Amino acid sequence: MATATTIKSIEAFQVSWEPNEPPGRRSAIVRVTTTDGIVGHGEASPMMGGEHSLGVVRDFASSLVGVDALDHAVLYDKLLHKYVKLGPEGAVTGALAALDIALWDIKGKYFDQPIFKLLGGGWRTEIPFYASIGGNAGRTVDETVKAVEARWKSETPAAIKVRWDGDRTRQDYDVPGDIAKAKAVRKLVGDDFPLAFDANNQYSVGGAIRVGRALEELGYLWFEEPVQHYNVRAMGEVAQRLDITVSAAEQTYTTQALIDIINAGVRMVQPDIIKMGGITGLMQCAAVCYAHGVELVPHQTQPTIAHAANLHVLATIMHLTKPAEFADPSTRMHGAFANPPKPSNGKFEVPSGPGLGLVIHDAELDKRRS
Repeated sequence: MATATTIKSIEAFQVSWEPNEPPGRRSAIVRVTTTDGIVGHGEASPMMGGEHSLGVVRDFASSLVGVDALDHAVLYDKLLHKYVKLGPEGAVTGALAALDIALWDIKGKYFDQPIFKLLGGGWRTEIPFYASIGGNAGRTVDETVKAVEARWKSETPAAIKVRWDGDRTRQDYDVPGDIAKAKAVRKLVGDDFPLAFDANNQYSVGGAIRVGRALEELGYLWFEEPVQHYNVRAMGEVAQRLDITVSAAEQTYTTQALIDIINAGVRMVQPDIIKMGGITGLMQCAAVCYAHGVELVPHQTQPTIAHAANLHVLATIMHLTKPAEFADPSTRMHGAFANPPKPSNGKFEVPSGPGLGLVIHDAELDKRRS
């Protein structure tokens, strides 16, 4: 017998926010509707428009019609093992993330509670953020300083992370230049302002140690993904040889892989809510990190659905040691959201409405389907 939370339909589609938008700028949306008309929204990682994950969702969508949406953890494990031979990292865990967030959105609306309350309650109602500023591998020192200064002054973030986004096939391409940019940014913001450096996997072990030593002298808080993410042994070696906190796991997709990188010696991990299992997956990561005494600082680049979901999880973490990530601000999505999360005085408010707490205009989403 159908109940208020019985799944009626699951839709998986891309949204283009601007005309002729390339796939990498589109969002990968999953919308779940129950027989009583409760609607939940989720999203997957938008790499290549998220089509790889949306294809997985479309494959299982019909099989979930008639299933209780409140059984989200059971559905997560069933589907993970159904598609396990696809990796399951990447496409599958992104698909399950989108579904899971949508089902948590439904659960919150059904019980008329924000998600963080259903997760056990929040330690905080506001979360500081750091401005994540990318593209600096291709900039000069002066251009890097200007890019950082613009975000620093306009957003007043609690911290700043300088991202390189360079060519991952070229290791140690310009170590002296990278250090010069790190020095210039430190000079801009002063000695005490919190800074982080995201290498985006561009160094060898030796190059990473050289840059890491410079960052230690400059007082940077953490050094993110200094070597290739798939070289877990090397990442652990760098982490253990440097005093600066080395972070990784943005490209880690299961709790088992997370434990591998922790066991290698990494003491700050950054799984992404729309890459590895959504709210259910990230809460599992929180438990793993708590048990191992490791900092959990999730990677998160999407400004609306994923951002709101991430804030709900961060609200529940007792030892929240670092700000939340805020990357590449844009208003292009605001037409589909009545109350998109907006930064204020270096913080985001945790949404307090039912479910994700977002008011989403589905008609606007449908107009932008691609």
